[in-house]
Amino acid sequence: MSDFDSNPFADPEVSNPFQDPSVTRVTQNVPSALEEYNPFTDGKPASLAAMAPKAVGAAIHAQPAIMNPTEDTLSYAQPPTQEQARIAEELLRRQEDLERKAAELDRREREMQSLSASGGRKNNWPPLPEKFPVGPCFYHDITVDIPVDFQKTVKIIYYLWMFHSGTLFANLIGCMAWFIVDSSRGGDFGLAILWLLLFTPCSFVCWYRPLYGAFRSDSSFRFFIFFFVYVCQVGVYVVQAIGLTGWGASGWISALTCLNTSIAVGIIMILIAGLFTALAVMSLIMFKKVHGMYRTTGASFEKAQQEFASGVMSNKTVQTAAARAAQESFKEQI
Repeated sequence: MSDFDSNPFADPEVSNPFQDPSVTRVTQNVPSALEEYNPFTDGKPASLAAMAPKAVGAAIHAQPAIMNPTEDTLSYAQPPTQEQARIAEELLRRQEDLERKAAELDRREREMQSLSASGGRKNNWPPLPEKFPVGPCFYHDITVDIPVDFQKTVKIIYYLWMFHSGTLFANLIGCMAWFIVDSSRGGDFGLAILWLLLFTPCSFVCWYRPLYGAFRSDSSFRFFIFFFVYVCQVGVYVVQAIGLTGWGASGWISALTCLNTSIAVGIIMILIAGLFTALAVMSLIMFKKVHGMYRTTGASFEKAQQEFASGVMSNKTVQTAAARAAQESFKEQI
């Protein structure tokens, strides 16, 4: 044990490791402030305080670290593949179908609520006051009766009918002004009154209501009624836009003729002729659109014949007449 208590560095033959040149070279470069610093005291050497701001300043002026893009990050910016685009398109289509079905269910729910609240379908068109001696003649509610896919088209046709009625009223004003400046145009003024009183309700009953009912019940027979009557209506628009004198229409010919008598009235009639021309053009466009939608509904001439036959046979008047004819023929045979 005495060998372990002795100082190994006391032997001159054993080299002192702290006297190694590499150690002495490092210890010579250590600042004196670090040698004098005592961590167990509150005092701090001035040299350390002077050194701290330099380190902080260097850290402040250091450049921020920038991450270089790698292949993994660049892969997210690549355009979607055809398969991904097809899947996204399929999801959008399904979402549109769901929204359409939800709108259709909402429409049917409103219809049931309106029927339960009113005790049945009550006529609401034309919207007349309650104290008026004549009540409404039709039930008209596009959002309730017409499927969602066709509501926009039916609304456009309804607004076109309103534009048609307003044009006939403007035609009455134009023919009245023409009659004021030229007393020989009384016939045109009288026909303008007749066209307003006749074509306004007849157009609603003869071509708008058949189209309304065709889209409501998917009736091929009513589609054929609409097409037949609406073609005639477009022909009337063309004749009114031309404006033959003596026909009660403020068309182009009548307007140019009136310019010789009164320029102001002639300008008014030119504007009305433009309205008739716009009616003819828009009617042709809507006719083509409705015909295209009719082709997509699966309607046909054979289906229209079947609907007409079933409708005629289900009519009580026809059934009564057929029964009487059968009885009379049976009596004659006896």
